[in-house]
Amino acid sequence: MGLVVQKYGGSSVRDAERVMNVANRIVETYDQGNNVVVVVSAQGDTTDDLIEKAQEINPKASKREMDMLLSSGEQISVALLAMAIEKLGRPVVSLTGWQVGVQTDTKYSAARIHKVKTERLHDELDKKRIVIVAGFQGINKYDDITTLGRGGSDTSAVALAAALGADVCEIYTDVDGVYTADPRFVKNAFKLDDISYDEMLELASLGANVLHNRSVEMAKKYHVKLAVKSSLNKVEGTYVKEVDQVEKMLVRGVTRDNDCARIALCGVEDTPGKAFQVFSLLSKNGISVDLIIQSIGNGVTKDISFTVTEGDLDHALQLIEEKKDLIKAEKVTWSKDVSKVSIVGAGMVNNAGVATTMFEALYDAHININMIATSEIKISVLVDQKDAERAVVAIHDKFML
Repeated sequence: MGLVVQKYGGSSVRDAERVMNVANRIVETYDQGNNVVVVVSAQGDTTDDLIEKAQEINPKASKREMDMLLSSGEQISVALLAMAIEKLGRPVVSLTGWQVGVQTDTKYSAARIHKVKTERLHDELDKKRIVIVAGFQGINKYDDITTLGRGGSDTSAVALAAALGADVCEIYTDVDGVYTADPRFVKNAFKLDDISYDEMLELASLGANVLHNRSVEMAKKYHVKLAVKSSLNKVEGTYVKEVDQVEKMLVRGVTRDNDCARIALCGVEDTPGKAFQVFSLLSKNGISVDLIIQSIGNGVTKDISFTVTEGDLDHALQLIEEKKDLIKAEKVTWSKDVSKVSIVGAGMVNNAGVATTMFEALYDAHININMIATSEIKISVLVDQKDAERAVVAIHDKFML
């Protein structure tokens, strides 16, 4: 008998038919002799609907009250799913994040999990109950409900799996697993059987929306074996774990990320510490910078270009304007019409020519590269957003994935 943690996203439980489908899958796992803990997201568009209701009442509502509101979506899901399992005649209990004992810090709307108390979970499992837990939420030291931000239910599931020492944490979505590229527009993309934590973390951070990067980070830290599966069929999914390059592939995936914007500081004084002034200003204000290019300069001025998320663009430009007397750029330009296209693969580090092959693919497709960044297992380029999909297809075809 094993301990299985399963997570189902909002689309998997969006209506009564899908709730019953999920209930049957859970019961099937339970009837195989497993202890089962299930983490569930809010149904369908429930979270968006709740945000819209809040906007009607108070567009500037506090994050504490927003957490109180948004956490109710998951509470609805767990109760309905528990009712469905009751209908199938199995013992079950639904619990909120605070009932389980998911303790977080005090950052409303983007809380981090500090600890999971497992006493209640073990007690319910000892009673042979299926435990349905509300994802995306916890409780802080003030006994206030907090939410975990984007990808919060994935993170909840991995945290519970780590705390309980689960045999596997199964993340159920509306896709069959992790693909070499987005199969919606890369027709010959195929599903991977295995992928390493590091590769999955890079893919998640670079635009692949299958898993959230925080959940992968946690899974790697606590050695939680992850399985990405479809809630709509019984196809074997993709396992995320420590693997020794199971498939002899240099490149394991190609991704694109449209959530980026480029800022260029032109004609900045070519003096020591100028880059520090710029990037410390941004980091102190919670703005993360990704790709960076600094020209050699001519001894008088140089140019500094970098990317931020599109959501941080206005704030970054405001800070630069406020500190223009310190930064002293002759001109500041920016663009939202850019995308980051990346290749990821642990096998790249010991193989020369991978970057050349990627750049050749873009050259053949007549796609211009604006910026480049590399690491041991990734190469990212910034291209015009209109070329992003073509870039992914061209690179995928060139590496014959």
